[in-house]
Amino acid sequence: MKRTTISLIAVATALAAVTGIASLTSPEGDAAPQNKAAARLPVERSSLMCPAPSTSELAETLYTSFTPAGGEGAGGGGDAEKPTAELRPSASVLADTDAAPAKDDKDADADKDADDEKEAGDSAAAARKPAPDKPVVVLEAPGKPVAADADGGEAPALVGTATGALAPGWTAQQTTTVPAGGGRGLLGVSCTAPDTDFWFPAASLAERRQDYVHLTNPDDTSAVADIELYGKDGELKSTLSEGITVPPGGTVPVLLSTLTADKAGDVTVHVATRTGRVGAVVRSADETDGSDWLAASADPAGTAVLPGIPADATSVQLVAFAPGQEDADLKVQLAGPTGTITPAGFEKLRVKSGMTAMIDLKDVTRGEAGTLILSPAEKGRETPVVAALRVVRGKGEKKEVAFIPAAAPVGARATVADNRDKGSFLSLTAPGKAAQVKVSVSAGTRGGTAAVKTYTVKAGSTLTITAPVPEGLRGTFALTVQTVSGGPVHASRMLEVPDDGIPMFTVQNLSDDRGTVSVPVAEQDLSVLDD
Repeated sequence: MKRTTISLIAVATALAAVTGIASLTSPEGDAAPQNKAAARLPVERSSLMCPAPSTSELAETLYTSFTPAGGEGAGGGGDAEKPTAELRPSASVLADTDAAPAKDDKDADADKDADDEKEAGDSAAAARKPAPDKPVVVLEAPGKPVAADADGGEAPALVGTATGALAPGWTAQQTTTVPAGGGRGLLGVSCTAPDTDFWFPAASLAERRQDYVHLTNPDDTSAVADIELYGKDGELKSTLSEGITVPPGGTVPVLLSTLTADKAGDVTVHVATRTGRVGAVVRSADETDGSDWLAASADPAGTAVLPGIPADATSVQLVAFAPGQEDADLKVQLAGPTGTITPAGFEKLRVKSGMTAMIDLKDVTRGEAGTLILSPAEKGRETPVVAALRVVRGKGEKKEVAFIPAAAPVGARATVADNRDKGSFLSLTAPGKAAQVKVSVSAGTRGGTAAVKTYTVKAGSTLTITAPVPEGLRGTFALTVQTVSGGPVHASRMLEVPDDGIPMFTVQNLSDDRGTVSVPVAEQDLSVLDD
């Protein structure tokens, strides 16, 4: 009885203390606010991965790292530790029967004729290279980009993390120039954030193509990924594409043609992880048209927007895939400078479920830069699709290829790094309502003054501008696009670096940088103390 009395007194005392603390911590003694909307706060940590640039000894690679200054999401992370943003070499896994079952000595021998695409040959020689401690690129403050370069074919994939005030909106670009050989071209890619699911329409297994999917694991535990290939008649048979292990901090390049005996010209690649997460991107090299990186399409959706087809494109091929259970009937439109039109002869596209569809749009832009828009042919019947464009500029032996996957909207803010005083072009498309956007240019990596301009994009049109250049620019700079008002905007940046008459170019989409995250408002709830 005495113990029971003491226990009751203790419980009563504890309840009184909790109630007292609650009243003390509530502003002015009032109850905590109810039903408040979740706050948007800056992210405190971001991860990015850049694939191994090239195996060509002629390759010249420039890395650029940048975090926007000011605005939404600028101050995250607190003051406990100094913010960091570093890209470090990964542990390169070029071959291992446990890590990359798609690669063996037989595959390497089959690829000896490709002088500039030697990953398979190299794969028989080394299983793993330990990552050095020294970072390749170090960003120290928001608002000013930093750059580093690497020459030759030994540059590894990079894995990076940004914390604190450098995390919200952190962006990195990898741009490689290969002037000659089977892998020649200007290869550009925005370093990717880790995920568990990726779709790559416009890949190929054709004899003249060598397409590798690069898988990079940013985490401290192994990731296991599956690779599925889909051609015009459905999924391709493969015995080597399941359970590919990507070790902690490592990268695995997989040659697609080693996964199946099929030589399908147009393929959709699906990468999905069983455990963990990876960054994924496809490197495509064509014997006649050059090479570039193919980034993942935006998530499957009923409408796909593919922004920034160059005005002088000599060949435009659209590849689409319907991952669901239903066929997709799509309306094909081109949003140009003055509005949206339907290209003659290419009004509609039917994409059967689980099958890859391709149409050759030829020189669809006819001298005016534009954006391709795929939408449901019948109102109210939205079937999710993924899509990408394979774009060629030039003719004969002076051709160059680039890819434009479907792009997610710019959203609140999106950034692309490595812009130059010449050859940087920004495409802005408002597929629905008109929109107003703010375009900010940073200082240069070695000097220059930041600037801001505002543009209006008419409904259903594409506005293509030469990227504004910071006054006194030295080095390269970053472009940040923010939606001020109106409907959704989709954007891409084209970078061109002509070489010996070849119109070398690469295109990167700008998508919401997700610099902020929704955080629910915590409320005091004493009901948890009830039985």
